[in-house]
Amino acid sequence: MSINKLALIRYKTIDECLKNRFRKWTLEDLIEKVSEAIYEYEGIDTGVSKRTIQADLQIMRSDKLGYNAPIVVLERKFYTYEDAKYSITNAPINHADIQKIKEVVDILKQFSEFSYFEEMTEVVAKLENNLNKSAKKSQNYIQFEGNKRLKGIEHLNTLYQFILNKKTLSIEYQSFKAAQSQENIYYPYLLKEYRNRWFLIAKSKKNKNLVTMALDRIIAFREVEEIFLPHENMDFDAYYADVLGVTKTEKAKACQVVFLVDNANAPYVLTKPLHHSQVVLKQEKKGIIFKIEVVLNFELEREILGFGENLTVLSPKILVKKIENRLKKAKEKYVKFTENQ
Repeated sequence: MSINKLALIRYKTIDECLKNRFRKWTLEDLIEKVSEAIYEYEGIDTGVSKRTIQADLQIMRSDKLGYNAPIVVLERKFYTYEDAKYSITNAPINHADIQKIKEVVDILKQFSEFSYFEEMTEVVAKLENNLNKSAKKSQNYIQFEGNKRLKGIEHLNTLYQFILNKKTLSIEYQSFKAAQSQENIYYPYLLKEYRNRWFLIAKSKKNKNLVTMALDRIIAFREVEEIFLPHENMDFDAYYADVLGVTKTEKAKACQVVFLVDNANAPYVLTKPLHHSQVVLKQEKKGIIFKIEVVLNFELEREILGFGENLTVLSPKILVKKIENRLKKAKEKYVKFTENQ
């Protein structure tokens, strides 16, 4: 059974309404919400009929699309899900769909050796694993790093669409250091992930500088009717090529970072380089000396500190001093803690 775009919008909107337990939904409320959604997404202002929504509710209740939605009517007029945790987005895929998607997965796997499809490897693995779970109700055979409770992740697709369509945004943002949030106009350019945390790279109308905003620190955002200002001649792949993490200013320059890793941990760094620029400079009795060319930033320091006593920065001097000072401060805190026990 094929589903057109308008039907999908209706099902999605009804689902969002019925998931909202803080409001009672009459049939008229659902008609109003669905009409608003169709106008917002498709520009159609004729609304939807009572008969259409009633038919949608019946289809969602049925097995035609595999939803089997537990829609109930309270007090003979209020619609809701009997199961508060239910959503059509959680509904299992039917057998026919599983077979079709498996065929697509098999085709994608055949292209895994080509450089164009290297970035699809993880996506294909995730899809295949989820398909096996849906088809056989089996356990996971592969686990990916993830944080389902990460705040802001639900805005990822919306922000992506704004970037894609070059929309100017008003964003209310509160950094970790700020006492309160601030709202400003931004031109969004890029979404970037680092260690399972997402960031929005944008330019501020206020000071014309690129800023990096963590999605979990964005309070709210909305489109504004203002001309979008593109970042002319900016290749973000090249811009971030010399960065470990996401923190970089436009004036920052990469420098050579040389460090020694002891023999016990050197194999780990050999097989999982700190940065793609990493090269081996020298093998010594104590371990291996490596070199990377990166911008000095907080993420680099955190990566280095994560190795503890097993990694020693040899140059540049400014980074050596920073790591030394941070380790001293950490030691002082532990000394005070143990003295107070």
